[in-house]
Amino acid sequence: MSRSGTHTPHSGHGVHSVAVEELAKRIFNGTYGEGDSLVMPELMKELDVSQTVLREVVRVLTTKGLLDTSQQRGTFVRPREEWNLLDSDVLHWKLAAGVSSDFFADVLELRRSIEPAAAALAAERRTDHDLAELDAALRAMAASDNDPARLVRADASFHTAMLIASNNRFYAQMHRVIVPVLVQRDQEVLSTGGEFVDPHTVHAAVVEAVRKRDVDGAYMSMLELLDVSARAHPLGGVWGG
Repeated sequence: MSRSGTHTPHSGHGVHSVAVEELAKRIFNGTYGEGDSLVMPELMKELDVSQTVLREVVRVLTTKGLLDTSQQRGTFVRPREEWNLLDSDVLHWKLAAGVSSDFFADVLELRRSIEPAAAALAAERRTDHDLAELDAALRAMAASDNDPARLVRADASFHTAMLIASNNRFYAQMHRVIVPVLVQRDQEVLSTGGEFVDPHTVHAAVVEAVRKRDVDGAYMSMLELLDVSARAHPLGGVWGG
């Protein structure tokens, strides 16, 4: 994922990368269900790849938790609960296949456990550069003229910058999970006719607490931001938050 939430496809080139994407798509859309064994000669023909390429494709998807191999079953699809949703490719494939409201609810619960704590750390540890990134995201919101696409981008930048400003290496990495889901949710709000409300005020309150190095204030402001977002729309909020 890029910092703005745009997916960067699995690293690879040509036939190999295309085959990884195609097989993953078939797993996520149910063409190959949980527990199904893959018939490798047939799959080689369907994907139009060599045995060497297919072996590498299987290796990649095995490392991501989608596939496994045993002597008895050959190569088979692992149960969905074992798929690594913290992997940026797996998350991309999941979002592309479509997700339900309970998926967004699960991510909101994750965000409530991470983002307020990250904001509190940002208030304690933020650098001038971190603050500049947060201010830039706020300016982008203010300059969006309530254009939904621009608000989505600004919101993604804000939450990425806040997680990075925590200066905790693990929280900083969580933007790879949180931001793509946030962007997908906002896009679904738009597609179902949801309205975007000006998000600047609640986001600015978090930044102001970070600016003042108010640890408790940053924590509570971020929690309030997430709660406002959750109340605003059954998918977990309009305009991001």
